[in-house]
Amino acid sequence: MVVGEVAVETDVLIIGGGPGGYAAAIRLGQLGKTVVLVEKDKLGGVCLNRGCIPSKALIHTADQFHKLTDLGKMGIKLPEESITMDLNAWQGWKGGVISQLTQGIAHLCKENGVTVVQGQATFLSDDRVGVETEGDFETYKFEHAIIATGSRPFIPSFIEVDGEYILDSTASLQLQEVPASLSIIGGGYIGIELGMAFAKLGTKVTIIEMADRILPQVAQHLVKEVIHNAQKLGMIIKTSARVEKASVVEGQVYLHIHSEKLGTEMIVSEKSLVTIGRIPNTEDLGLNRAGVNVGEKGHITVDMECRTNVPHIFAIGDITPGPALAHRASKQGVVAAEVICGMPSANDSPYVPYVIFSEPQIAGVGITREEAERQGYSVKTGKFPFSANGRALATNEMKGFAEVIVDEDSHILLGMHMVGPDASNLIGEGVLALELAARVEDIALSIHPHPTLSEVWMEAAEATLGHAIHIINN
Repeated sequence: MVVGEVAVETDVLIIGGGPGGYAAAIRLGQLGKTVVLVEKDKLGGVCLNRGCIPSKALIHTADQFHKLTDLGKMGIKLPEESITMDLNAWQGWKGGVISQLTQGIAHLCKENGVTVVQGQATFLSDDRVGVETEGDFETYKFEHAIIATGSRPFIPSFIEVDGEYILDSTASLQLQEVPASLSIIGGGYIGIELGMAFAKLGTKVTIIEMADRILPQVAQHLVKEVIHNAQKLGMIIKTSARVEKASVVEGQVYLHIHSEKLGTEMIVSEKSLVTIGRIPNTEDLGLNRAGVNVGEKGHITVDMECRTNVPHIFAIGDITPGPALAHRASKQGVVAAEVICGMPSANDSPYVPYVIFSEPQIAGVGITREEAERQGYSVKTGKFPFSANGRALATNEMKGFAEVIVDEDSHILLGMHMVGPDASNLIGEGVLALELAARVEDIALSIHPHPTLSEVWMEAAEATLGHAIHIINN
């Protein structure tokens, strides 16, 4: 179809089938709207196909592989020479996981009446979108639109990602063999997660971070155990250092780095991975033709209902200001869908949890002690170590701690943070507690099952009140 022909009409058109886009589409279908979901690649977006899911699959596999060396102390003897990692076989397993999830999303869209179109979408006006498919062009007329096009890795202009030697996160998850050495440009959560995974598989890993420490956006005391474990894994961490040049010579990557402390030095590795941030995908969408304002950094500002400056056009996920997190995008997608349907919905909660799948894991929700003090609170904190938890000891995972931040006057919980085993799952209790404006007594008085890791929350709360059972109270 060519521009100017009769347009296909729909109540809502969504651009982008990632966690935010497909969540919005399914919710709209549940509420009786006609929905067209346009995705240029695969349903699930970067998160499911090239990001969250495959990276966590690698991290889990690397963790299981690494733990084999600790089985001897539990009485399990394995011949070390027979323990190998076949990354090519892992790729097949990973592909099966992704396939099952993408098929599930496609089925849910179909059952909820969502029309999925594969193609490249561009706004033609504030109520029309053109979609270019293989050899065709379709025009859609909509009453409302949701932009959910996500983000992509930021690559500095002086670095050329070739997918073979210099990699972005997507290419690193497609490797067929474990590299002997890997330099990682960027010590944020993606660099640390993937770096520790490859180190567990036997790769010699070097992290180069411009800030004065890795994970600079996380409270410093939460990162200490991760740094300690990175060193135990043989990882080299270079902080306050920047990469000035990257080149590939005879199958090796040469990074010229500079720091105030050491001056200029050269890092040579078999592969190099660039993980220094992500940028929103807002170019080439014709947003100017729709009248949608875009900020200097490419983000689209929205209100609590996820509306852009054009009231019937919404934006969600990584293209909006805020943390680039899949669960945030999904929540925004549901909010946008419900607002379109006239429901009193809003993305008004400050309690967006974060999780870092490092070793050990870090997770948190709410504010830290330092942030609370800067905001004028009188603060009490309680901390409980995993080393005093029976379940952690029985499973040989006793690194880290749980910490609660409490307003001293009201005892209302302000933040809950954790470093330790399965923190990614345990933080859910913290999110619920803060959403319900719980007091620290609500956690302390709730019976937690024994022996479980969840008991650390109860004991951290009790420590705040001065009567934790399994540690000496200060």
